[in-house]
Amino acid sequence: MALNPRMNDWSGRRVWLVGASSGIGRATAHALHSKGAQVIVSARAQAALEDFVSEHPGAQAVPLDVTDARAVKSAAQALFAQGPLDAVVYCAGHYRAMTADQLDLPDLLRHNQVNYLGALHVLDAVLPNVLAQPQGRRGHLSLMASVAGYCGLPNSLAYGPTKAALINLAEALYLDLHQHGVGVSLINPGFVETPLTAQNDFKMPALISPTQAADAILRGWARGQFEIHFPKRFTFWLKVLRCLPYSAYFALTRRLKSS
Repeated sequence: MALNPRMNDWSGRRVWLVGASSGIGRATAHALHSKGAQVIVSARAQAALEDFVSEHPGAQAVPLDVTDARAVKSAAQALFAQGPLDAVVYCAGHYRAMTADQLDLPDLLRHNQVNYLGALHVLDAVLPNVLAQPQGRRGHLSLMASVAGYCGLPNSLAYGPTKAALINLAEALYLDLHQHGVGVSLINPGFVETPLTAQNDFKMPALISPTQAADAILRGWARGQFEIHFPKRFTFWLKVLRCLPYSAYFALTRRLKSS
């Protein structure tokens, strides 16, 4: 069952991807551009954005630090002044493996600032403009969380809670915005080969490429899905894990960690 309008035809559609200098965000921007979308890419890494624009004629770069609420609002106002946005995709993320016996408060807060508060800054900047767009063209909001937000996992003390917050946020947004004709989707990737996961020193099951991730995202949008999770051979088991009683969940998670 489609919970959102199906997005199949991207020709001429304006899409703002926040956090698109590398990884899944960049691959998704590339895929959308190849389908005729007018792609706007944002991130802190200005050189990477300029490289993207040079490789994708017609794309637009808007350098941006999502932790700067004023800068986010200014960027959004400038983009909406150019015309409606058909989709806004929040892909920005920060990740460092962390455990409780090596708690690093500044880095914990950095995770929160980029992964969650940055999303709130973008929502605050775009929602009034999205709701002011004509009925039938109010567009789509998409938040990239992670399967790490499903449940507490090893090495995920800092990262997981921020992604859990995004999952809850996307669900609440859907309930509020569906009646206004605004699509909302939640993206929950498993392990994807990106600069963030490159720091992991453990085997990552069902690891996929950013291109494969982007393909899965576009398929999810085309089907009108609310949650787009991938790869299924991995995410299915995590969905099962979070449904278990805590006694079984903790025992199984400890066993997986030690294996």
